[in-house]
Amino acid sequence: MPGGAVVTVTPLGTRCNVDYMITQESIERVRGWFTGRLSKEWQAEPARITIDREEITIVLTIPDVDLSGAEAKPSEAESDEARAGRTKAFREETRAERIKIAREAEHRYERKVSWGVSVGGREELWTHVAAPVMTRLRQPERLVLDTLVDAGVARSRADALAWCVRLVGQHEDEWLGELRQVMDHVADVRSKGPTA
Repeated sequence: MPGGAVVTVTPLGTRCNVDYMITQESIERVRGWFTGRLSKEWQAEPARITIDREEITIVLTIPDVDLSGAEAKPSEAESDEARAGRTKAFREETRAERIKIAREAEHRYERKVSWGVSVGGREELWTHVAAPVMTRLRQPERLVLDTLVDAGVARSRADALAWCVRLVGQHEDEWLGELRQVMDHVADVRSKGPTA
């Protein structure tokens, strides 16, 4: 999955493209910090951490609810509602500590921290960032987006563009993975080169 970079600030106080590069080392640094900082009680398995330029998303997998005491085998609806309740309880019980950890990480990595939980295959994200992305599209590309809107696949051009990005992500995982590996190599070579 994509990771992120420890962002450095240039002397003028503005970020440059190199600062945004997402390298394997920076992913490992962020994951390592959270591994050391997150409570083991919060994790039935290691946290899933996703990093991009704006956000660090932490998805914690907590133990599934125990419905073995029910008189009859619980229905799918009952199980789903039990998991929703467990998710809500976990969110409330851990709020203060998660906010403290998020503030530390936001200061350290200059990104917002978002949280989510997975229980029994049910996943819920909280307060995650929906970052606007400016792009210029020529008429053929705009017509694709308008077709998706007109067909009811998307509510707006922005929604249609997000739909297209998700579709590419689903079908091009292998290619995107290779591209990320090449980017890691480029960042490594750049770091060994002369500095200004």
